[in-house]
Amino acid sequence: MKKIILAATLAFAGFTAVQASEVNTIKTAAIVAVQDSAVKTPVKLEELPEPVTTALKSDAYKGWTATEAFSVKEGTKAYYLINVKKETETGSVKIDKDGKPVQ
Repeated sequence: MKKIILAATLAFAGFTAVQASEVNTIKTAAIVAVQDSAVKTPVKLEELPEPVTTALKSDAYKGWTATEAFSVKEGTKAYYLINVKKETETGSVKIDKDGKPVQ
C-alpha cells in the first residue's frame, strides 16, 4: 500500500512540474503588432489617369479586366492599386501615375 501511495505522490509531483513549465513558456511569449501606414482611397475606373488606362490595355494585361481601383499613398510612394479579373482568376496590379508598374 505504501508503494501505491508513493507512486501516486510521485506521479502528482511530476504532473505539477509539467504544468509549471508550460506556464513559464507562455509568460515568455512576445506579442508583435504591425501597423499599416498605407492610405487607400477608392477611385472610379473611368477617372484613372490616361497613362494608367493605357498600361492596362497593353499586352502585359491582355485578357484581364479591371474591377475596382484605389489611389494608394504609402509614405512617399503614390500609386494606383487596380484589382483585375480573368475568368475565375483574380489579382491586383500596382501602377504609378505615369503608367509604370510598381514593385
